[in-house]
Amino acid sequence: MGPSAMRVAGLEARLEQLGHRVTDGGNIRVEIAETQASGSDRARYLKPISEICERTSLAVLKALEEGMTPLVLGGDHSLAAGSVSGVSEFYRRQEQKIGLVWLDAHTDINTPETSPSGNVHGMPLAALLGLGPGELGDLFGYSPKIAPENTVLIGVRDVDATERTNLKRAGIAEVYTMRDIDERGMRTVMEEALRVVGRHTAGYHVSLDMDWIDPEDAPGVGTPVRGGATYREAHLAMEILADHGRLLSFEIVEVNPVIDEHNRTADLAVELACSAFGKKIL
Repeated sequence: MGPSAMRVAGLEARLEQLGHRVTDGGNIRVEIAETQASGSDRARYLKPISEICERTSLAVLKALEEGMTPLVLGGDHSLAAGSVSGVSEFYRRQEQKIGLVWLDAHTDINTPETSPSGNVHGMPLAALLGLGPGELGDLFGYSPKIAPENTVLIGVRDVDATERTNLKRAGIAEVYTMRDIDERGMRTVMEEALRVVGRHTAGYHVSLDMDWIDPEDAPGVGTPVRGGATYREAHLAMEILADHGRLLSFEIVEVNPVIDEHNRTADLAVELACSAFGKKIL
């Protein structure tokens, strides 16, 4: 329902007003969870999620091959294992690598061995960095999909104890918590982060989880955490992305209309996408 809510909020028309040519590729086929075997409690629904991510990766790869910029809508954050894999594969064929900007209240770097919940949406970053699970991380037959020295997390404020260990194992270049943003400001953090992800890469994929933003402004998310980025901080981050001009692909996840208020979160998601793709105040 999240992608539908963003469509209802006018995503296509608002991007076209900025001068972009937009093609809606439709929805990736997703099985109804109740019809699937949940599998291991350590990583529930891993098999169908992996199959969905494979379809997503192929759709993203096809869009890039056609000269388009993929904008992926979700849904929970497990889809990032598919979208980032598609971008990584496209540039790997050109002997290039990509950077990754992960905007999220959470680090999503659990594995089946460390996850306290068994929810796969807490594992995509681990999969992309080669920590597992293999079903998610080995799409296109190689792993890792991204280099830790070109990966940054921004706005983190809710981290499992086991994830702290995985962050150290992965060797991610920079993890900017909300304290870093409080003390140093969003502009300084974003400029520094984009230098990291842009170093010796073709550009970068941006993965925006709407729970990165404070629930006062984005209430319609599955796992809200107080103390997130403000409305203006979020727009500033997107505007800086647009200014740098090295955005390869973009995704927005965790829009949940069932718990939203008058589609506020989906509307904000569309606003932020427009800022990332060039909308300015003047």
